[in-house]
Amino acid sequence: MGWRRRLLPSCCCDFGRGGGGSVADDGLVWDVALKAHASGDYSVAVAQANEALEDQAQVLVSPASTLVGVYDGHGGPDAARFVNARLFSLIQEFASDNGGMSVEVIKKAFGATEEEFMGMVAKSWPTQPRLVSVGSCCLVGAIEDGTLYVANLGDSRAVLGRRAAPGDKAKKRVVAERLSRDHNVADEAVRREMSEAHPDDPHIVTSAHGVWRIKGIIQVSRSIGDAYLKRPDMCSPALMQTICPFPLRRPVMTAVPSVRTRRLRPGDQFLIFASDGLWEQLSDEAAVDVVARSPRKGVAMRLVRAAQLEAARKKDIRYESIAAIEKGRRRRFHDDITVVVLFLDNRPCSPRSGGSGDEIDGTCGPVDVFSLSSDDQGDDPARPVLR
Repeated sequence: MGWRRRLLPSCCCDFGRGGGGSVADDGLVWDVALKAHASGDYSVAVAQANEALEDQAQVLVSPASTLVGVYDGHGGPDAARFVNARLFSLIQEFASDNGGMSVEVIKKAFGATEEEFMGMVAKSWPTQPRLVSVGSCCLVGAIEDGTLYVANLGDSRAVLGRRAAPGDKAKKRVVAERLSRDHNVADEAVRREMSEAHPDDPHIVTSAHGVWRIKGIIQVSRSIGDAYLKRPDMCSPALMQTICPFPLRRPVMTAVPSVRTRRLRPGDQFLIFASDGLWEQLSDEAAVDVVARSPRKGVAMRLVRAAQLEAARKKDIRYESIAAIEKGRRRRFHDDITVVVLFLDNRPCSPRSGGSGDEIDGTCGPVDVFSLSSDDQGDDPARPVLR
């Protein structure tokens, strides 16, 4: 059933202080400690480091289906906010038209989101030229009829915590299984993929100060947006001179997601969806271990705290020192961090008490943590409109 039942006319997501979110003492973190989805509970947390929060997140829940989205922007927040506002609506629309969730539905929704964003950039280009260099990684998880779909562009990551098999050499109760592929040229396989796709371009991937980048500019090879690396006609010579040290002959990035499907099994315990702000600090195994050893309530925030503690350790300072640093300057210590933990209890789906059985609920992360106000969320144009 899922999204085939009914498409929402408006957003019903919890948002900010008034909708279940809490703001911790340092003013740059936000979380929803625990809420229910179709077959378990979930927890969401966000830590802002940039001047404008470039991460966005959302969870959409129906009685039989769950959608999770984590969008990590770069060059500014615009692309991530656009994806946050449109992608779930398009997934719902295509799922409704095609009889339910599928790999093709997800790929079509990603493609339509990219097309809409690039159209907006083209229309705004004369007055807002900076939009040509704005993009977003995009990670989506969908569960329907016992099947998990994980789709991604860029280097946000989905990791499964599952019960260890008998005789597991690691002697751990819960082990980590990565479900997404990082599209980042730090990975040798991605560099090889780029080189094979551009055999006539010796500068398709370059290294400077130990960091690999496409055309000397960007680390991720797939995204929504980044028009200047996909549409050479939208990149002026002046911009190319400023940003790109090597000529751009044709598109060097794509918006085609990697999609993996997996039937959920009794031993599957939980899923972690997070932006690379988490994974820059914690390994898959370390993150799964934190969740496995922690109470459910507030577990996403525990992961954020673990990442911040690791960032502080690397800089040889105390966590309290990071907590005292304002947005913008905090980016020197860690990136924006967004985490969604989705528990998998395999419990039967049932309508909420007193409900009609086709209700849809969810959580939208903050557009900007620092500027959260219970008085100014109602008319925010960047909030998702789900239909």
